[in-house]
Amino acid sequence: MPPLRHRPGAGGSAGLSRDLPRSPGAARGTAPGHGVYGVRALVLCAGRGERLQPLTGAVPKPLLPVAGRAVAMRTIDLLHRAGCEIAVNLYHLGDAVRHGLESEAVARGVELRFEVEPDLLGTLGAVVNLRDFLADADEVLLVNGDSLCRWPIREALDRHRRSGADVTLQVGWDDRVGGGVEVDPRGLVVGLRDVQVGPVRGRKRTFQGLHVLSRRVVEQIPARPSSNDIVEGLYQPLLRSGARIVGFRSRRPWHDLGTPRRYLEGALDWGRTAGGRKRRRRFVAPGVSVAAGAIVERSVLEPGSHVAEDAVVERSLVLPGARVGSGAQLLETIVAPGIRVPDGGRIDGQLVTPVDWGPGAGSRERGGLVFTPL
Repeated sequence: MPPLRHRPGAGGSAGLSRDLPRSPGAARGTAPGHGVYGVRALVLCAGRGERLQPLTGAVPKPLLPVAGRAVAMRTIDLLHRAGCEIAVNLYHLGDAVRHGLESEAVARGVELRFEVEPDLLGTLGAVVNLRDFLADADEVLLVNGDSLCRWPIREALDRHRRSGADVTLQVGWDDRVGGGVEVDPRGLVVGLRDVQVGPVRGRKRTFQGLHVLSRRVVEQIPARPSSNDIVEGLYQPLLRSGARIVGFRSRRPWHDLGTPRRYLEGALDWGRTAGGRKRRRRFVAPGVSVAAGAIVERSVLEPGSHVAEDAVVERSLVLPGARVGSGAQLLETIVAPGIRVPDGGRIDGQLVTPVDWGPGAGSRERGGLVFTPL
């Protein structure tokens, strides 16, 4: 089978050209009684989460709790159930991420490989850094460790194999939202950011953080790519060279937890269906105490939190160990781990963190707490 081949690209940078054979996994499926095979996954957990400051100055984004579990661990669970071998890249608060994921993974019998980056390498740099782990796989999955989704892993792999794609990208179903991935009526990607190819225009869709790469693509990634941004350094050169990049449209609920507001929305949406398909008015994790007379509506209370008597918590997220004082009122608010909301306090549309975690965008300090608008 002819492989992808390097060739000089525009401006003298390394490019990629290809023939168009079908993926080696195109005729393959799952082993009877087992998960997908020949697949290795990299869960991307190195980022700083700067738009979530000051929360992510102390709580790494992959460990953000969602209905009782770290967001990245939910992704790792799905990959493990699908039979993938899994690696995790680390940089920002890497020791904390490793400890948080490893302790739960060991308890669940999940084996993880951790790779600490000397500098923040970007997605393509992370793939190059883990080439020895990824290169032997028939397909490589890259998944954002800080996005919330019940990832359709088997469906994405099946689409990738049946289409003979070099790369498959999960995109949103609703094209009214727009985005940086242009997908034509055949499901082929014909545009990425500012690069478009071919005569047929497509619909712009949102990339949702799940990539599938065929082995021949991984094998041909330069040791020193022109950019560690995977779109600029790999996907755009592939697109220009005629490679087959497929947009896999997913109806699954998906949340980018990149800002406090999005984190709140994602956690509340997940909490409504946690533990099954039946929608609930609130999620109360084990070990939570809610006093008599307190009202908790359309909210998520994480493990070890406490809501005192006559408090009102509405459309809010109370993180582990936080305490909401007697008669306090929370509306569309996130309370950081260990915080105590004063008795009788009213907080609306804020991220509440301790003062020693530093300021956030537009924040103000009061009573030893920092209030950052959502």
